[in-house]
Amino acid sequence: MQLDFFPSRTLTLYLARLFVVRIVAVLFMLVLVLLALDLLSKTGDILAAPGNGQGEVLRYASLRLPQLVSNFLPYSVLLASLLTFWPLNQNSEVIAMRAAGLSAHQVLSPMLLTALLVAAVSFGFNERILTRANATLKAWEAADYGPIPDDDSSAVKPRANIYLTDGENILSAATLSGAGQNIVLTGVTWYARGPGGIIREQIRSTRAVYAGPGWRLENPVKFDVAGAVTERPAALVVGQNLSPERIMLQTVDPDVQSFWDLSGSIDAYEAAGRNTDEMRAKWWHRLSGPLSALLMPLLGSIAAFGLARSGQMFVRAIIGMALGFAYFVVDNAALAMGSFGGYPPLLAAWAPFVLFLLVGETVLIRTEE
Repeated sequence: MQLDFFPSRTLTLYLARLFVVRIVAVLFMLVLVLLALDLLSKTGDILAAPGNGQGEVLRYASLRLPQLVSNFLPYSVLLASLLTFWPLNQNSEVIAMRAAGLSAHQVLSPMLLTALLVAAVSFGFNERILTRANATLKAWEAADYGPIPDDDSSAVKPRANIYLTDGENILSAATLSGAGQNIVLTGVTWYARGPGGIIREQIRSTRAVYAGPGWRLENPVKFDVAGAVTERPAALVVGQNLSPERIMLQTVDPDVQSFWDLSGSIDAYEAAGRNTDEMRAKWWHRLSGPLSALLMPLLGSIAAFGLARSGQMFVRAIIGMALGFAYFVVDNAALAMGSFGGYPPLLAAWAPFVLFLLVGETVLIRTEE
């Protein structure tokens, strides 16, 4: 039996079923509570937009739900690990399995396999559902929960919070829709700056379209900073050096692109000589993030072994929980450092995973094997 990685088929299915039921239950509880709290803070803003009602609140909930599921699925696996191991130890089921000749790794193997399947499902969920929900929600929030400007001629999702530079000058927009020469910017602000970054003029416009070259501002409101004078010219063209290709390159949001689309964006940035540390770190994290579910049974396994009558079960559960949450803290810190260029992107995405994999194995071996 020591040569088999998995225990018997019956025991494997029994442990996997316990683990899956607890993952689903914990995830449902966390998402339900957090979504309710989020709706309490956002419902007023949603209903403040003209014409919005219960349907828009439910729409926000449907867009926010994938984000909560993706963010808290690893936490659910961690808590489910502790809730699975603790009763097994308390009821002496772990002792029975160990007495039957199973090693600690064989006891854990059904949970590790289940966690690996959860990681695969999480990756697919993030690629097919989360990225689309992120794109739509960001664009809707930028439009203050009103109608999202869209261009039917383009399959490109609207993008939010656009920030572009043209020399010293800055062009910002609340949303971008369309592609190529059919790009439409809404909620546009143009900052004309002098030497040293001092703002000379501020021009606001509800909408801007490509004028070839430059961008034509519709119904602009011009404010001269030095003279404190406001004007309303018929139309203005700004950003002569901002081509549609440059705008599309500068408005890449890693959170709204799939794994393969983001890979293409990274290649385009590198071809243009642009820094890709942030995008590459998030690209690697698309793989290491879902795989964090594989670590949770290993880190939580400290609650599975040791005698229940020793009176240290609660302490063991706290240690397992602390190890799991420490991973998430280190992972987020490393990803932030990688985005700012402090760590190489590969190291930022994978170092926490490898570190806590070694920590989990060390704890497991020293406490039981």
